[in-house]
Amino acid sequence: MPTFPSRPFRGSSSAPTLAAAYRAALAKHPFLLFGFPFIATMVAGSFFLTPATAIRYEKHDRKVRQLSKEEELGLKGGGRRVDLNEEYYRLAAKDLDDWENKRVKRLKGENDGIL
Repeated sequence: MPTFPSRPFRGSSSAPTLAAAYRAALAKHPFLLFGFPFIATMVAGSFFLTPATAIRYEKHDRKVRQLSKEEELGLKGGGRRVDLNEEYYRLAAKDLDDWENKRVKRLKGENDGIL
């Protein structure tokens, strides 16, 4: 009888269990250890983050609706129509040679720029 048999020793812990089969599958297919969890995380994250992004866009839509309500109330205003010829003649009629330089009142303790 040879000293070292050709068959390796298999104890009771190496019996064909689910864990042993899983380890063997991981050794043969590393995608199960690295790729599948990554892809599963990306897909699950997409489903879990969908409500959060929906809230973001709903908030934006509420702001847009508020502006449209203000426009309905007339806060945007129409103003007066501007005619270029009318504006030109109105500005030309002003006397631009007779003017007076007025200094702006400074706040207390502010430098007035006079040396």
